[in-house]
Amino acid sequence: MKKTSENIGAELRTRPGSINELCVAYFRSPGFLDLKASTKDGRRGIIESFRKLHGDKPVGKLQRQHVEMIVAEKHQTGPNAANNLLKVLKVLLSHAVDIGMIATSPATSIKRFKIRSDGYPPWTEDEIAQFEQRHPVGSKARLAFGLLLFTAQRVSDVITMGWQHVVSDAIKVKQEKTGTNLLIPIHPQLKAILAAAERKGLLFLTTGRGTPFSRQVFTKWFRQQCDLAGIHDRSAHGLRKSAPIRLANAGCTAHEIAAITGHRSLREVEHYTRAADQERLARQAMARMEREQELSNLSTRLDKKTKKR
Repeated sequence: MKKTSENIGAELRTRPGSINELCVAYFRSPGFLDLKASTKDGRRGIIESFRKLHGDKPVGKLQRQHVEMIVAEKHQTGPNAANNLLKVLKVLLSHAVDIGMIATSPATSIKRFKIRSDGYPPWTEDEIAQFEQRHPVGSKARLAFGLLLFTAQRVSDVITMGWQHVVSDAIKVKQEKTGTNLLIPIHPQLKAILAAAERKGLLFLTTGRGTPFSRQVFTKWFRQQCDLAGIHDRSAHGLRKSAPIRLANAGCTAHEIAAITGHRSLREVEHYTRAADQERLARQAMARMEREQELSNLSTRLDKKTKKR
């Protein structure tokens, strides 16, 4: 049978011992199939991009320096992209060990790039007020904004929230990323926003066509709403950081904040409380020093009066 371009492509994708064969094997493995849908989609995208460039190469000849070079080239896109690729390659090559394609993984001891950024920046109170002024209660933009800020959840969870999740004075949430179940009390401001929202189905938020938002479409749409408010360097995810900052400034503990945000590790929320505690303690220290200085000055004046007598 004459080989067509499609036949040749299929042959390359499944050539024994190739990276293509490893990718196919991994996609069929429990380690991949048991992942959550969002994680699975993200990992598949990274693997397919890697596979497109290196799929016909033999796994057995892949050495540490080759992996380092591949990851370093990805660094041109950014350190986060490089680190994400490295993370996936470690999983992929570990699977190659498990199924006997190689004896040891050449990626095991390769270190991640250092990230010199805190990621998505939180919104300031001025920026929050600016958005609220542009998008009044009753608008879809304000509804999205309120859900993000007052539930402190990720975009993937906010776009799946609906009226059926309201239980008395709270909203039930099952986080898509972690599977964590939460019951979040409805803030009075969010209650007013929900009361003014138009109900067109079960979901709080839908597209102009009345269909559910995808994360990508929602992120792009919300970015447009930010631009309309004159806010050009903030994101939907930044509001998930603003919420714990507000909670920390209100004196909430790391445990209390985690009960709302759903963070499993207190380390992820402690920096919010540390920052709030630092400011509060610094103000207390300055006030104490000021009081002590006033008492010292008063004592000095009294001593002078006593000596004059």
